[in-house]
Amino acid sequence: MYVAGFLSVYFLWVYRIKKYPELCDSKWNSELVSDLIFYGAIGAVVGGRLGYVLFYKPEYYLGHLVEVLYVQQGGMSFHGGLLGVIVGIMLFSRKIGLNLLQVGDFVAPVAPIGLFFGRMGNFINQELWGKVTDVPWGMVFTNGGPLPRHPSMLYEAFLEGIVLMSVLWIVARKPRPLGLLSGLFLIGYALARIPIEFVRVPDAHLNYLLFDWVTMGQLLSLPMILLGGYLVVRAVRSQR
Repeated sequence: MYVAGFLSVYFLWVYRIKKYPELCDSKWNSELVSDLIFYGAIGAVVGGRLGYVLFYKPEYYLGHLVEVLYVQQGGMSFHGGLLGVIVGIMLFSRKIGLNLLQVGDFVAPVAPIGLFFGRMGNFINQELWGKVTDVPWGMVFTNGGPLPRHPSMLYEAFLEGIVLMSVLWIVARKPRPLGLLSGLFLIGYALARIPIEFVRVPDAHLNYLLFDWVTMGQLLSLPMILLGGYLVVRAVRSQR
């Protein structure tokens, strides 16, 4: 799913450069896109793993440092991966001489396709399933007991992937102020993730962090709304 996600991102970037050259910086070409994929992939994997270690199981991995490298056992955090990608974009933007938000706006419209494939990977692995439900589309997962559950990973694939990408792609087809797409991506992901957490089973070792309903995923998504809101307001004001 990682490979499918990165390949899809690559081809969509190349398509955007050819289809909407007036909306992309003249520096962009297929070679730079390949370099950006490399930086983003390293950032996503390293950041995703370290984010899981620090956000979800710091005490465990403090006593089992070698297991931080055991990625085959699972354990990746989107929010950690996002931070890793941001660091990768920062290094890449410095290398090619573009503004961080210029690269961020180039990344934002196609990033959701990677999220889509990531969530489909969760579905294939039967992980991160939802709470027991009686809705007609409830599914029985072999590692989740005999009762049907919300396929929460499919909800996320739809909202974080298809819906978010559709919105960003529409906005990206027209001239827009710097930072708008980056801000909308951050807000859009958080607004998709937070409500789904209500029907998703929280991590067993964390459970709910506050009020018997607030999860780690929700808390980590709140800064995305704040930063995204700042970028959107900043972008809108720049046009006045």
